[in-house]
Amino acid sequence: MAALLRGSRCLVGKCHNHVSAVQVSNRSMASKTQVGFIGLGNMGNPMAKNLIKHGYPVIASDVFPESCKELQELGAQILDSPADVADKADRIITMLPSSPNVIDVYTGQNGILKKVKKGSLLIDSSTIDPAVSKEMAAAAEKLGAVFMDAPVSGGVGAATSGKLTFMVGGPEEEFNAAKELLSCMGANVVYCGQVGTGQAAKICNNMLLAIGMIGTAETMNLGIRLGLDPKLLSKILNMSSGRCWSSDTYNPVPGVMEGVPSANNYQGGFGTTLMAKDLGLAQNTATNTKTPVPLGSLAHQIYRMMCARGYASKDFSSVFQFLREEEGQ
Repeated sequence: MAALLRGSRCLVGKCHNHVSAVQVSNRSMASKTQVGFIGLGNMGNPMAKNLIKHGYPVIASDVFPESCKELQELGAQILDSPADVADKADRIITMLPSSPNVIDVYTGQNGILKKVKKGSLLIDSSTIDPAVSKEMAAAAEKLGAVFMDAPVSGGVGAATSGKLTFMVGGPEEEFNAAKELLSCMGANVVYCGQVGTGQAAKICNNMLLAIGMIGTAETMNLGIRLGLDPKLLSKILNMSSGRCWSSDTYNPVPGVMEGVPSANNYQGGFGTTLMAKDLGLAQNTATNTKTPVPLGSLAHQIYRMMCARGYASKDFSSVFQFLREEEGQ
């Protein structure tokens, strides 16, 4: 049916003034066919829920069966493997922790590409190495399927509220088909270019995010040591030129803001391990392109140290707590 959808879109593109009622009917029929979703973790779970809210029948799979229970109660069909999902659905979204997970889910023994249908649209929202996205796209293309990378920004809160930003890489003629689904889960869906460019945009964003968070944590810590009230300092920063997302939306100092991980002992949010992973991806791509990233490199080392010092499962804003402990040694 996805192939039918794409066929309808091609006809529409060639003759804008002669869209038949049949084509429109086919498109709407295709739009509500089953959607596969693989990876029901902190991000994938609320993303899949939003697809269900928008009327899409979801077929899901996860390596941890307990992750599927909540979605199953909402009406999703749960299958044992990615291959089983590919056998039932010709539009599949994956949301996985790392490059090795993506490789396994797509090309492993029970992977999507074992049973993928010709004409299928495969959208990967994991944050991985752009080179791996290109490999998966090439492998899918050989089987007549289309792979697009569509990593996200916004975290668990935006995933829950359906306000994620998707950075999409892949064939431009397939973007509208991807956007139809991604718009159910995000407020912004941006086409970045060919396969891998979505990952490139995400990696650049997260390198800046890490640098900004460390800078905010250092600044707040220094101000507190100089006798400033943290709420007052935060207010001043946010009306001054030092303002950034880490200071005005996700402040790392406990007691300054409500509803952020720093207000909940750094539980939830975006884990330090994942930030270290993304900074590692930035380092790899910087090395490959001979790009100097001195602050990105230092941020990577800081988050790696945090992982080794007991902060691995805490939100990445716990760098404030890490710096406070460092000064006490």
